[in-house]
Amino acid sequence: MRNKNIVSQLKLSWKSDMISGFMVFLLALPLSLGIAKASGYPAAMGVLSAMIGGIATLFFNVAPLTIKGPAAGLITISAAAMLEFGGNEKTWQIVSAVVVVMAILQILTGILKLGSLSDFFPHSAVHGMLAAIGIIIILKQIPVLLGDEPSLYQGEGPIELLMDIPEFIMHAHWHIALVGITALVIMVVFPKINNRMLKSIPAPLVVLLVAVPLSIVWHFNETEPPYSLVSIGDFWGSIGLHIDFSAITTFTFWKYVLMFYFVSSLESLLTVKAIDGLDPAKRISNPNGDIIGQGSANTIAGLLGGTPVISEVVRSSANVSFNAQSKWANFFHGLFLLLAMIFMIPLIELIPNAALAAMLIYAGYNLTAPKHYIHAYKIGKEQLLIFLVTVIVTLVEDLLLGIAAGIVVKFIIELRNGVPFKSLFKANLEVVEKEQITLIKVKDCAIFSNLIGIKKAIEKYLEQGSVELNFSQAKYIDHSFMAYVKYIEREAELNRFIITGLENHRMLSNHSEAARKLKN
Repeated sequence: MRNKNIVSQLKLSWKSDMISGFMVFLLALPLSLGIAKASGYPAAMGVLSAMIGGIATLFFNVAPLTIKGPAAGLITISAAAMLEFGGNEKTWQIVSAVVVVMAILQILTGILKLGSLSDFFPHSAVHGMLAAIGIIIILKQIPVLLGDEPSLYQGEGPIELLMDIPEFIMHAHWHIALVGITALVIMVVFPKINNRMLKSIPAPLVVLLVAVPLSIVWHFNETEPPYSLVSIGDFWGSIGLHIDFSAITTFTFWKYVLMFYFVSSLESLLTVKAIDGLDPAKRISNPNGDIIGQGSANTIAGLLGGTPVISEVVRSSANVSFNAQSKWANFFHGLFLLLAMIFMIPLIELIPNAALAAMLIYAGYNLTAPKHYIHAYKIGKEQLLIFLVTVIVTLVEDLLLGIAAGIVVKFIIELRNGVPFKSLFKANLEVVEKEQITLIKVKDCAIFSNLIGIKKAIEKYLEQGSVELNFSQAKYIDHSFMAYVKYIEREAELNRFIITGLENHRMLSNHSEAARKLKN
């Protein structure tokens, strides 16, 4: 039945999905190359993963408008894993084994219907983690943008990279740097041009149209070091089982399994929720089906030596804006990448790596732009604190410790605001089933760590009819829970979901999703 639906959807929307897939392909090609190279993989392995993410997920119950492929958010984990596993030419094969094990965990997560576990993590800590990733991406790509010799920055952490920026500038190859800086200016300025026709052209395509001719005119392949240009090599001859499980018994192997699993799954599930909000058809995706599709793509990508695959937010947002109608757009984006690797490799090898670095710096900036810090502050000072603690600990230590630190600070804030310890993880609910509506009374608190239980109750009774969620006996309602409530309000049919009992709560800021505390 599902295959018949796929075919009928193709007949209905093939034209708009093909056009959108082509436009997303123009975005995905340079970004996939850059993400793979920054992650420590051969550049072409990023394109391989984007192909797999597009083509292999078609027959799974994935979110209809998301684009699957490599993501900037995983660069820091991949690069750190490459370094910790030895940093030689074969290291990426060990990391590929990590990805395969992570993929199996993702498939099990979907089968066991645990996709909603992403709701456990507080929003401010998650956004802080993404902001920290953005900073790390920027710092790692600055020397690439300037054309520095890779040995200058090999193995350096974020703080070391920050301190070494003056040295990177001193050792810059200025022909390469000029291409990189020009590309960065295009990425920043071009989207701001107020012209309808130009706005329809992806900025990364404009970067390629400028950077490739410059590399030809300035004879980069003859005058500049080999690292200045993308290297594909014998792509099709290198396709095979590139995987090494020799480190599977080590603590490091499993540490990175968990890091990949946590960040890729969480970012993907958040992307699915965000793209559902942009979907003109107002479809609600199945998070468990999506993560099974993602895990299946990651299994194939890992076995073949590709980078991890996730539901990527920038390309997915672009997919919506290009009027995609179904998951065939994701398929077509993968198909066009496949054709590019058949017919365009000589042209791809003229792309300067500095131009790819500019695209990644721009992507990193979008993750850590000042608006994210301002948004956290507007929701509440306590949210900014959680956000900043997550950022700082991630930069100084790593992603897992960063998110853990953010969660610990969140718990401290909850306890200080009167949340009973017994209610941190288990919701205290009273359910009264009436003929026309089910009343769910929330007692003690409604916070991120007990959200899953309350969410299950809401979804269960919404299937049966209308729900009234009453907070009159809740001492504290946190930001993550208010964000979920606002989401349900938008998605539920008119008058089927009613919120009551907030009139005696004090908002901790003027933001609609701010935490609320019961007045004494």
